[in-house]
Amino acid sequence: MKLIEDPSLDRFRDECRAWLNDNVPRNARPSEGLELRAYDMAWQRTQFEGGWAGVSWPKAFGGRGLSVLEQLIWHEEYARAGARTSASMFVALSHAGPTLIVQGSEDQKSRHLPAILKGEETWCQGFSEPGAGSDLAALKTRAVIDGDHLVVSGTKIWTSYAQGADYQELLVRTDPDLPRHRGISWVICDMTLPGIEVRPITTMTGYAHFAQIFYDEVRIPMTNLVGQLNGGWGVAMTTLGFERGTGTIAHQIELANTVERLITTAKETYDRATGKSLFADAAVASRLAVLRAEVAALRSLTVASVSRGMREEIPGAEGNIPALYFGELTRRVNGAVIDLLGPGAMARGGSHNLPKAYLESFKWAIGGGTSEIRRNTIGERVLGLPKGPRAI
Repeated sequence: MKLIEDPSLDRFRDECRAWLNDNVPRNARPSEGLELRAYDMAWQRTQFEGGWAGVSWPKAFGGRGLSVLEQLIWHEEYARAGARTSASMFVALSHAGPTLIVQGSEDQKSRHLPAILKGEETWCQGFSEPGAGSDLAALKTRAVIDGDHLVVSGTKIWTSYAQGADYQELLVRTDPDLPRHRGISWVICDMTLPGIEVRPITTMTGYAHFAQIFYDEVRIPMTNLVGQLNGGWGVAMTTLGFERGTGTIAHQIELANTVERLITTAKETYDRATGKSLFADAAVASRLAVLRAEVAALRSLTVASVSRGMREEIPGAEGNIPALYFGELTRRVNGAVIDLLGPGAMARGGSHNLPKAYLESFKWAIGGGTSEIRRNTIGERVLGLPKGPRAI
């Protein structure tokens, strides 16, 4: 781990904190739909105008060109200021944008990167399919080359915020005769193209943030191909590397804040029968202490990932480690909230909607790769263990 102690970083933190204190929106954020999209895009525009969009993005594309470490500081202060993570802008900022920076053509960069930072474009991800979720290499959505276009037919599922997205990072099979991990291409899909149908999916939270998308001979220009034809698997691993590396930092800090609020609530909530606080129960105090320690361990794993990011342009498989731990820990933390507060937790809504937070916590051990898939990746690509059986 290589972190640099530098007074300039303290000054940068103070600068972040001061700007966020003055600019974080205090009005309620809509829960879904086009209203949520508009809120996220407006907040992104505010960050851009204030000079805080794309802290670590190159200056040539509207970013500040700062280090990954400074990006970490920004995320920390962002969460501490109570700023909401940008749901409908997440794919654009944490997936598509960083991928285009290292893999996109100059035309693709100049066209999309400034628009993303200005809050003018939202993106969604077209990776998972029915039968090809964690086993992404099993995807079957087909793209046939017809002159200077790819003609796409098939379906994608569990696509977040697709209803309002302008573009999609789309994986398609461009050569079915090649082995599974080959013959796949990564393309930019304009979501307004003819032949695209978006069907919302309502989850157990009651919200329709996900969708299934159907493609009926959708014609995508070959100029929208990112990287090489049939080289999309490598581009996709770049995309997922960014997601697994620093993509959840703000969520991790929110999780730490949840633990601290839970500790405070346990100290201030009294058992009517005994007159003692919940925190006076040794078992409760021990459980909360373990959760606080686990959050600290998660931060250490993330800082180690950031340290590697200071030396590597493209995140490696090690990013699966904090991503795996975060996915498991967020379920434990939100489960503890429900367990300790009991029926009272189910009545809490508002900005800290405890039932919704509990139900949503399950997605972190599924999205971007299940915990089981991440363990396999860590074992094989980080620890060098033998590969398990593979489907043909």
